[in-house]
Amino acid sequence: MADRPDILILNGPNLNMLGVREPTIYGSTTLAQIEGNCAAEADRLGLEVDFRQSNFEGELVSIIQQARDEHAGIVINAGAYTHTSVAIHDALALTDLPVIELHLSNTFKREPFRHHSYISDVAVGVICGFGAHGYLLALQAMARLVGVVDEDGSNA
Repeated sequence: MADRPDILILNGPNLNMLGVREPTIYGSTTLAQIEGNCAAEADRLGLEVDFRQSNFEGELVSIIQQARDEHAGIVINAGAYTHTSVAIHDALALTDLPVIELHLSNTFKREPFRHHSYISDVAVGVICGFGAHGYLLALQAMARLVGVVDEDGSNA
């Protein structure tokens, strides 16, 4: 439906390996399953989703730059680039879109280098530690940010 706000859900490096990569940390849900769950939740909330993944920093930056004209908000799980990429930070900042930073694991219970994020200061909020369910939480928060759901959870 064209009148629904379109939300970019962007996934960074190694997230294409979900379900295989360290399931004790990241869970057994695959990225394809997360995408399906996001599509269903977006439909329930009155949103559209554009779900993407790339292992390449420059490609992620290009997708973020395009989002400025094509999307109402961005949910980003930048993976390891969260802790290293000034380029992704700068691209997110120039979009003037609401951004939600997302992590499957609780990065603050992990190695010290994962405690710093280049994304947090351009994000409205951060969701971490809830596994694949975090994507649904992010969509619910984004629905409020873009005005399709009121604070009480009812449709706007």
